[in-house]
Amino acid sequence: MILTNKTFLITGIADEHSLAMYVAKAIIAEGGKVICTGLGVSPFHKDLSERAKAYLSATFADFKDSIKTHLGSEASVEILDVTLDKNLEFFGKNLLKNNINIDGVLHAVAMDKTIRNKKVKPLLEVSFDEFCGTMDVSAFSLIRLANSLFKSKVLNAGASICALSYIAAEKVTFHPYRNMSIAKAALERIVIELADEMGRRNGTRVNAIRFSTYLGSKAGAATLTEEDVSTSDRISPLGNATPIDLANEVVHLFRPDSRITGEIRHVDGGYHIMG
Repeated sequence: MILTNKTFLITGIADEHSLAMYVAKAIIAEGGKVICTGLGVSPFHKDLSERAKAYLSATFADFKDSIKTHLGSEASVEILDVTLDKNLEFFGKNLLKNNINIDGVLHAVAMDKTIRNKKVKPLLEVSFDEFCGTMDVSAFSLIRLANSLFKSKVLNAGASICALSYIAAEKVTFHPYRNMSIAKAALERIVIELADEMGRRNGTRVNAIRFSTYLGSKAGAATLTEEDVSTSDRISPLGNATPIDLANEVVHLFRPDSRITGEIRHVDGGYHIMG
């Protein structure tokens, strides 16, 4: 059990089919502990409508139920909005107060309001607010989160941060991705820059993984069709990778005393090598 006595922060779990859920299960199987964060109503959410509050409350309730059912009662849950500095600051201080240190972080959050009902808005029609909103949640949040954990003095030296990306950060794919692809490209560049800065500061490693097309998650279901997944499976020399393949790679990157950093890894059955 290579992650015994290690604690990992997991973002991006929506339900049992989320890629982040598979990662959390793999961490626990290797002896690690997980803190899972999700959206909910916090004291830092001001001026929310009653409808918004009801939605966030229901979302967090479903999130907690899913964690308890699939990860057990020892997996802790916290409300965290990665776009709110005050929420991040409170979260970090609360970890410090409870003597909890973090050995690894999975960044698996993303949002793009230009995608609706599997229809992707053409890039030429994306508004400034839509562009910035996607960039904030899907890319800049990695800087916010890393900085908050570091300033709160809860990020252990030699920790490992892993962000989930996609081949569309580099290439135009056979199914449109557009606005999100730019955010993923930014996320990958942030990974590389943070690998340099944080590695020199306290030995923290920062990497990203590009995964196969995956229809099982809510994010995948919002953009992909069965035909997209079968096309990717046919193109890839080994066929599409599975969520378990991804989870195993994250655990590999999370293992202590590794010197892997600044990498954009591919867990996609070889899809990235095809023209």
